[in-house]
Amino acid sequence: MSTANPRGNYFFLKGIAPYSSGVVAAPDHEIVHLTFRQPLPWRQGFAAVSAHLESVGRPRHALCAMELRAPSPFTMEGFIAFNREYCQVLDEWGLFVDGLNPIARTNVAPLHNPPASPALHAFSYTIPSPAAPLTLVVAGAGELRGAALVAEGIIRRGCTDAQAMEEKAAYVLEVMEERLLGLGGNWDLVHTADVYTVHPLGSIAAQIWDKLGPAARHGFRWHQTRPPVVDIEFEMDLRGTRTELYR
Repeated sequence: MSTANPRGNYFFLKGIAPYSSGVVAAPDHEIVHLTFRQPLPWRQGFAAVSAHLESVGRPRHALCAMELRAPSPFTMEGFIAFNREYCQVLDEWGLFVDGLNPIARTNVAPLHNPPASPALHAFSYTIPSPAAPLTLVVAGAGELRGAALVAEGIIRRGCTDAQAMEEKAAYVLEVMEERLLGLGGNWDLVHTADVYTVHPLGSIAAQIWDKLGPAARHGFRWHQTRPPVVDIEFEMDLRGTRTELYR
């Protein structure tokens, strides 16, 4: 079940401490997605987010999703340490809802032209929009079972053969659908499906096409990137918005 964030005008699915599992705009609002033409160091990125929200007359609470890029995958301990710093900023902004982090997130490490330090690639926020259709963002997820950030939860850890990758992808695709339905959405609403892996897709492509259903008409985007943690090999996220900005 989703949780209301009335100050931000959206609902979110409970995730773990660093991020929620996804967000959907409240009635008479929509989610806008903004991509930076050049990624910004993540703390500088937060300042840019604040400035943009102010320029369009929206409070910081309207921020509902972040997309980060890292120089390389973190160790599990390094990822936890980074999340601690990241969440401190969210706390300073007063964004937590009854102790829960409402902000969805994707965090991956590009194989080509990675940033020199963790950077903000894009973000999403809500705006008033009377009678707008449902808009949503499903947070990134890799093949990590459970809510704990522990290496033991990684499916087929250390294995990247075709069968192992199929198992990893199957799990992630199920998570995507579960989150999508949990937000009150369906595959008809999805126009952007992102796949993050450095491994050849091979038979995984058929798995993705089958799961996308009606969203397959938009295709999917394969990013040669690694998920944020060492030994996680496959990640996806989804988006269904109607306003896409670049700045």
